[in-house]
Amino acid sequence: MLRTHTGAYFTLSDQLAMIGIGLFLAAGALWFTRPRVRADADGVEVRNLLGARHFPWTEVEQVSFPDGSPWARLELPHDEYVPVVAIQAIDGEHAVTAMRELRRIRREAGTPAEHG
Repeated sequence: MLRTHTGAYFTLSDQLAMIGIGLFLAAGALWFTRPRVRADADGVEVRNLLGARHFPWTEVEQVSFPDGSPWARLELPHDEYVPVVAIQAIDGEHAVTAMRELRRIRREAGTPAEHG
């Protein structure tokens, strides 16, 4: 059997590079699973793609889900807000349940009720 040159040689460095690219792409895909929201009587911790912050309920004016918005948000003083990427409109009933639970925890913490 005669072997002919195809012009493609995969050396060890090529194979290691392919593994590295695969790991990089996997890490990128997993990065989108990072968002989380945790709430208790003291406040709410929001972890989005780039970092986590804790807000005491006294700083949160409202927990809202504006019409047409892709995710919920915490309304803060001075017209500021923080997106809550963990609660997304595309999740349908799960998002509704999460918003009800977040508002319940806030209400039980002794903060005024909100609309939105």
